[in-house]
Amino acid sequence: MGIVNATPDSFSDGGEFLDPAAAARRATVLVAGGADIIDLGAESTRPGSRKIDDNEELRRLLPALKAIREVLPDVPVSVDTSHATVAAAAIENGADILNDVCAIRARDNNERGTVATTNYELGIVAATMGAPLIAMHNRFGNENYGNFWEEFMADMRAGVERILASGVPERQLWLDPGFGFGKTPAQNLLIVAKLEEVAALGFPVLLGTSRKSTLGTILHNKPPKEREGGDAACSALGAFHGAACLRLHDPAAFRDVVSVADAAFFANKSAGTLPVFQK
Repeated sequence: MGIVNATPDSFSDGGEFLDPAAAARRATVLVAGGADIIDLGAESTRPGSRKIDDNEELRRLLPALKAIREVLPDVPVSVDTSHATVAAAAIENGADILNDVCAIRARDNNERGTVATTNYELGIVAATMGAPLIAMHNRFGNENYGNFWEEFMADMRAGVERILASGVPERQLWLDPGFGFGKTPAQNLLIVAKLEEVAALGFPVLLGTSRKSTLGTILHNKPPKEREGGDAACSALGAFHGAACLRLHDPAAFRDVVSVADAAFFANKSAGTLPVFQK
């Protein structure tokens, strides 16, 4: 999955692809480099980013989506949104997949602070319009874990139940463990190392580690675009440990890494027999 951010404030490439023509050119480069899916977002979800309303998100999103569809009519497009009205408009205008970093929940503020309530409307959009839904783990700033792994897996199972209850069929559901969202570097790395347990829940897993701050911390504060080594390591580990899809800013740079990790994964599953790969 190749990333196109039609935003002015994304952490790695904010403002670079805000123009629809630039977004379309970037999508073409990503596909030429090996991306099977384009993930288009119009609202930044980086820490401290400014929340925008549905109208502003659509103002950015729809022209970029149209431009990408014109040059890549047959490539699946995922839209990164947590808003039901935006999701419905995106599917109506040619998007194929919904990618929700809130796992069909919404932030509500009250006297107790920030809490999360189920956003059934987004699940209903996915269900009625037949769109696959990628649901990401996110605690909305309330990351008070006791035992991180036990609570994280409990959250993942509860998320599956919540989404299926909204009407989304099992065959349409993907899971994203939320690397980089409200987790310490150690917790993020544990997710990659134990990704098989997430995959064992029975749904395809999307892993998005590309250029994130955990990698910068490990790599002595290198800026986002200089974290290729960390991206390569996470891509290889993610593929080996069962990720069905990797969300990357630069898929072309990691095609060989993922091919070898895939070969190791299948060799491990087949007791050491190297599979035959077609070029």
